[in-house]
Amino acid sequence: MNTRIDAWQLHGHSALITGASKGIGYATARELAGLGANLLLVARDEDYLDQVCVELTDDFPGIDVLSFAADVSEAEDRMAVFDWIADLQTPLSLLINNAGGNRPMATLDYQAAEYREIFERNLFSAYEMCRLAHPHLAQHANAAIVNVGSVSGQTHVRTGSPYGMTKAALHQLTRNLAVEWAIDGIRVNAVAPWYIRTQRSEPALADADYLDEVLDHTPLRRIGEPEEVAAAIAFLCLPAASYVTGQILAVDGGFLSYGF
Repeated sequence: MNTRIDAWQLHGHSALITGASKGIGYATARELAGLGANLLLVARDEDYLDQVCVELTDDFPGIDVLSFAADVSEAEDRMAVFDWIADLQTPLSLLINNAGGNRPMATLDYQAAEYREIFERNLFSAYEMCRLAHPHLAQHANAAIVNVGSVSGQTHVRTGSPYGMTKAALHQLTRNLAVEWAIDGIRVNAVAPWYIRTQRSEPALADADYLDEVLDHTPLRRIGEPEEVAAAIAFLCLPAASYVTGQILAVDGGFLSYGF
């Protein structure tokens, strides 16, 4: 056995990924599968999720790929996800809280229902998924949670204040759980992406002037790819990262370090 090679693999792990059918979630599923992890994929669109499940099963025949359609911002759906996992009797060792959404506008323009929906989707869902996953993760010798935050949780970007608030709170949840749950053998980290080329970001980036402005504030002078965020998430899941917890890893092309 080569322990150093084993430290960079995820054989024997099962990863629950929310928002798994597109963008960063889908790229993360592919990345973790390539490292040997079995996949438990959750997303709202059942038909699309089924297609993704078939595709990943074909591409990674050595692993198990299972899916469950659910909206994790809904309490009933979250409970259904963990009833499904209990019925599978699958030992859960990795949780990737990726599901989220946004509705950017000026602070004074939000209706209460609109900003509360953003909190439910981005923050409360992850909080409750962590709590529900804890008994499962605590049974594994090398468990990890990775929350998908955002640079908007660390500085002002034009995403609207509720989105930034939810991501800042998600980062702090990451730090709190890392300290609380270290005794249970659960590491908790987050990634904080800047602009990543996904369906959600394409409308904004289609504005050539806005794109130029984004690139002017990004030292690497390009938009990130979902696979680059997935690689950072995968690292935080690996045994090689066994002494890393409570960290917010920016995947931002240098944006947060830019300054004047």
